[in-house]
Amino acid sequence: MTKELIYDNPLNCERALEGFVLEGSAVMTFPQGRLRLENRLDPSLKQKANYVLWCPQEFPSDIAVEWDFWPVRQPGLAILFFAARGKNGEDLFDPSLQPRTGEYPLYHHGDINAFHISYFRRKEPDERAFHTCNLRKSYGFYMAAQGGDPIPDVGEAVGPYHLEVIKRGTEVGFSVNGLEVLHYHDDGETFGPLLGGGKIGFRQLAPMIGEYANLKVFWINEK
Repeated sequence: MTKELIYDNPLNCERALEGFVLEGSAVMTFPQGRLRLENRLDPSLKQKANYVLWCPQEFPSDIAVEWDFWPVRQPGLAILFFAARGKNGEDLFDPSLQPRTGEYPLYHHGDINAFHISYFRRKEPDERAFHTCNLRKSYGFYMAAQGGDPIPDVGEAVGPYHLEVIKRGTEVGFSVNGLEVLHYHDDGETFGPLLGGGKIGFRQLAPMIGEYANLKVFWINEK
């Protein structure tokens, strides 16, 4: 098995976001030379204040996704979507698909399939008291795997925290700073058919502020 770098984006300036697609409303700045995401709309609007930022690149099925993450303000929640496509195999941005505006149900009970990992969950009181990372598979809202979140609260966080998602065949894994947090074997039946390639995207829940850098995607070649 080998890994081949197929996408490399430092996320360090506006030019780095050329072609990216924002669903919902957000403020995107680079005060530390890395992408800072925060809500533009008031958190009292709840789901309407949340958003997803999609990378425009289409990726193959077997990949490793790496990025650096800094939590800046909580409460809130951070998510990575991957293997995202229309339920019938359409490109994620196919105009035949239902418009998406950052509201969560559109992503797990809309007309797309995807995996998503919520890896910094500090929104509800129980999430702030007991930290977990959750892997879900959609269509549907299936909890595929769960593990402890080693990233500290904002007051104790230093960063960067190096995150990695590996999707290889029937296996999905997630690690933080090299520590495996969760692993999932997809049998292709329990929570629906196996997911193939697709797009990746960052999601945040207001009023969280998070920063991102050094997004890299590797193709995993089994030969």
